[in-house]
Amino acid sequence: MACQDDSSIRDRWARLRLLIIGQLLAAPPPRGELNKRLVELSQQVWRHPISGVDVRFGVSTLERWLALARSTPNPSAMLATVARADAGSMRAIDETLGDAIRAQYCAHPKWTVQLHYDNLVAAHSAQASLAPLPSYASVLRYLRAQGLWRERESRCGPKRAAVPDGTREVRSFEATHVGSLFHLDGHQGSLKVLNRQGEWITPIGLCVIDDHSRLICHLQWYAHENTQCLVHVVSQALQRRQLPRAIYSDNGSAMISGEFTAGLERLGILALTTRPRSAWMNGKQETLWGRIERRLMAMLDAVPNLTLAQLNEASFVWVEQEYQVSVHRELGGATPLERFTKAASVLRACPDSETLRTNFRIEVRRKQRTSDATASLDGVRFQIPQAFAHLRELHLRYARWDRSQADIVDSRIGTILATIYPLDKARNARGQRRLIGPKAPSSRALSLSTSAPPVPTGDGQAPLMRQLLAQFAATGLPPAYLELEEIPTTTPSRPPQPQANP
Repeated sequence: MACQDDSSIRDRWARLRLLIIGQLLAAPPPRGELNKRLVELSQQVWRHPISGVDVRFGVSTLERWLALARSTPNPSAMLATVARADAGSMRAIDETLGDAIRAQYCAHPKWTVQLHYDNLVAAHSAQASLAPLPSYASVLRYLRAQGLWRERESRCGPKRAAVPDGTREVRSFEATHVGSLFHLDGHQGSLKVLNRQGEWITPIGLCVIDDHSRLICHLQWYAHENTQCLVHVVSQALQRRQLPRAIYSDNGSAMISGEFTAGLERLGILALTTRPRSAWMNGKQETLWGRIERRLMAMLDAVPNLTLAQLNEASFVWVEQEYQVSVHRELGGATPLERFTKAASVLRACPDSETLRTNFRIEVRRKQRTSDATASLDGVRFQIPQAFAHLRELHLRYARWDRSQADIVDSRIGTILATIYPLDKARNARGQRRLIGPKAPSSRALSLSTSAPPVPTGDGQAPLMRQLLAQFAATGLPPAYLELEEIPTTTPSRPPQPQANP
């Protein structure tokens, strides 16, 4: 049975040798008795530090160990195993063969070691002048020593790789304060649920956790993974656990949508994303999904006709009653709830639900139809109040999943000026119209109205026209046109009618 010791092989041998020779150093035998004591020690049975089997050591070996221990003030270092001079080198694989192996790996990094070796054998057999090829084990050790590991295909497809690609080093990290970083991720559940339409669907789980404490801020399952569901789960997480400093997620379409990123920016939360096809960078969430599948989903496997409401209720109970109060091995023996409540925090107060709803919206520009004072948003026409009818371009803020209302925003300071609603043609058909009030005069118009009025002229001609006429009169030329003489029109007299004879 092998020895269950986590120390290095070098230290294990040093302890065993010092244990055997130490008694001769602590109580040196009298003159002439050393050989007798060495013979006695050679007949004793010791446990091998690596394999754990019984072993004995010869007198010559014990003499060498004793000489090494006496030659230095630190006998433990001298009795430790000395590394071989050729450690790290492989005499069976020369430089030429090593270059061939590395070149073959660069060309085919997804090959297995056995396939690499078979191809080396085939290439080696074509050249009889070469030295014999080393064994498969030697090639395997060489590949491992050089770090030439096999590149495996992702189980989720090439677009969603869940393993490091080898181009950057991988390091574990942890935030120093509660609320410094929240993790956000989605997961496709392993169980199907029955919806109200009588269809079996695969639920999508959305979860937010705190990096420092591993506390689940909120977990909920949805029928779809879209921006509306994402904003819904994040809003609940923020209201339950307050505002963090940053949120870390992958590059899903909902995570990089305009509504979500704009909402985080308005709330002062830094949005961080993983590199494309690098889901392992959000490893804390990926590990949590594995635990949810092994514990929570496994307990619901036998539930008949599982619904989305039942799944969400069971998830809430499991999170609060088991996960939050269970010791986490990464937290030094503490539970997520204990660390969340006792550690230093940088969380901020969260606004109310209405403020969160107004923040998670996009802002767009639309031209106003001056004919009927309307603007279109995704095919829906909105009525613009008369106070803003003079604006040619409007800045509107709305959510694409909620087109029941929108807000007119002052683009300079971001203040909401008014709320607009979709056009109600049936109401407008009643014929009730408000009178258009006078437009508010601008500052320039007010300044002109308070200045001295212009002096009116007698002929009523414009100043520029008078100037042009004076300039032309100074030339002394007549106008280059002829006036049409009017011919007077007279009514022709009727010719005398002949009189009849009596």
